[in-house]
Amino acid sequence: MARKPADQSVHRDDIIAAAADVLRYNGYDATTMKDIAAKVNLTAASLYHHFKNKNFLLLAVLEAGLDYAIGLLKPIISSELPAAEKLTQMINAHIVNITDNTAVGAAMVFEIRSLMVAKLPPRNGGQFGEEDYTEFIERRDAFFERRATFERMFRDVIREGIERGEFRQVDASIFAKAMLGAHNWVGVWYREKGRLSGQDIANMMTDTFLSSLKQPITV
Repeated sequence: MARKPADQSVHRDDIIAAAADVLRYNGYDATTMKDIAAKVNLTAASLYHHFKNKNFLLLAVLEAGLDYAIGLLKPIISSELPAAEKLTQMINAHIVNITDNTAVGAAMVFEIRSLMVAKLPPRNGGQFGEEDYTEFIERRDAFFERRATFERMFRDVIREGIERGEFRQVDASIFAKAMLGAHNWVGVWYREKGRLSGQDIANMMTDTFLSSLKQPITV
């Protein structure tokens, strides 16, 4: 089958999904733009009309995954539910999202460092113009700020539960990091045809972490 030239339409979301799949199986260093282009039946040259290079494409994969995850949590955070119910719904939303999108979930675990240490050419290099260089740096910084915001959403609900007496005293920051670390690794080991569904895993995670936050029973 002939590859599509640059002027034929391929949806940006399809390219991002393809990139996530290729990154999952090859890893960032071994992945080429040609590999990703082949996944959506484009020529490698055509792919550069959509994304400036592999760094920008990796960034787009991580941005899309994080923005979607934050969008799932916002209505829960803004509700008037008790903190325990908020956290229950947040864990469920996060885990099910990861099991529905395992390639992006795996990228969030394995490719964050690739983004952090992405090697950029000199500002006057041929691959980047000044505007491209600045755009990448600004978007990368914004991504890490939003990633911190995502973690803070969980941390704030844990602190809310402590203040209201729903949860026992814990270090909310460390607890949130440990909990999200467990969540994120689901995208690495989860198998779609395994013995547990995404919802089953979400229920188990919810039970584990909410149980550990319960106030001790005093006699």
